[in-house]
Amino acid sequence: MSRTPSSTRQRLINAALELFTSQGVTETTTRQIAELAQVNEVTLFRQFGNKQGLLLAVIEDSAVFTRLSESLRAQVQKSSRLDQALKNYAGDRLKVLEEIPELLRSVVGEAGRYTLENRRALGRGVTLANLEVARYLATVIDRENLHPRISVEKLASLLNEMLFGYLVIELTSEFHELWDDREDFLESLVELFLHGGVSPHEVTAESKEDSTHEPQKVADLPASLVHSILQQAKKRGLREYAFAYVLFGAGLTLSETVALERSHQICDEHQHLLQVTQGAVRQVPVNQWIMGKRYGSYTRNPLTQWLKSRKDTQQALFINDGGEAMSEEELGSVWQKFTSGMLTPEGQPLLIEQARQTWCVEMLMRGIDLEDLSILSGWDCTQLQSYARRAREKAALERAIKLDSPRNTGIAEYKT
Repeated sequence: MSRTPSSTRQRLINAALELFTSQGVTETTTRQIAELAQVNEVTLFRQFGNKQGLLLAVIEDSAVFTRLSESLRAQVQKSSRLDQALKNYAGDRLKVLEEIPELLRSVVGEAGRYTLENRRALGRGVTLANLEVARYLATVIDRENLHPRISVEKLASLLNEMLFGYLVIELTSEFHELWDDREDFLESLVELFLHGGVSPHEVTAESKEDSTHEPQKVADLPASLVHSILQQAKKRGLREYAFAYVLFGAGLTLSETVALERSHQICDEHQHLLQVTQGAVRQVPVNQWIMGKRYGSYTRNPLTQWLKSRKDTQQALFINDGGEAMSEEELGSVWQKFTSGMLTPEGQPLLIEQARQTWCVEMLMRGIDLEDLSILSGWDCTQLQSYARRAREKAALERAIKLDSPRNTGIAEYKT
């Protein structure tokens, strides 16, 4: 599949940023952006789909959502205390947001006129940022043996919203008396989170009982949506199709997928396996049947076709357009692109973690027991209890639906 040079993509992003900040997102047309970037308008659509896709790329490139992962990884290594970790992240985040004040003013000021698709695109970017921060907070919280009173995902969301709200006030009001200065705001923010969000972890009989009755939320995806995701990935290219196939066919995490190399694939006419070297070391089968539909065979499927198409010597299973091993951020961006515009049955953006959750539930639905799934997934049986319950719920629903057929009711079908 042909690719537009990355320099063209960057020219489009730079042109869009210039026009968005000078005349607003709503008033800017794709033709204006293409003309300023000195490219054909068709190239813009091929790269970003539409103006909404370009807006999200502009925000990402402008460091609203990017440079986040690198910063967080560095903070995790040097921040052993939660208070310092929170303050370091919050301070860094405000500095990044300050780099694009005009764009932020435009986004906030015109939000009421954005299309639904536009708002969804921004929502997906915010969700990605929140998940990155949640992983960061979870690492530090576990290290300090603290117990979150609310989920780390909600903590991350609250933190990001407070930071964004603070900066909006700074950018839109010259005079206010809410805080003495930024240091005062950051200290107040950390104080709120430490004494309102987490508490020392004390394992008591009562807390054990509470945790027993609070199963993990499983957000598996329906078969029709999974098939749509795979079809959209196929349209994007062999690499995208292979990536989606690994997610739903083997149930790997993003970090496990990034660590895969060509030599980790074992396939013949009787089996297709991947050797997982990241996290829980194990072998995992790549299922040719996903949610009731077959995707090739053990030797000819989206993954084997992707590897067969490559002419490079790079050992990584997934490489970017420059021929380098892809990072978690790059693969996460790939997921966002081929799931763009899709929503869960609850109307939420699709998260990459839901592919693994869907795989776990499907394996249980097929009849695998918890102990075997624990070996394949790298999770212990306790972590899988909520998945077992979800599988039972789906199985019970399927049986109830079957009972409603004329064959099982014992009543002749009434024909009009």
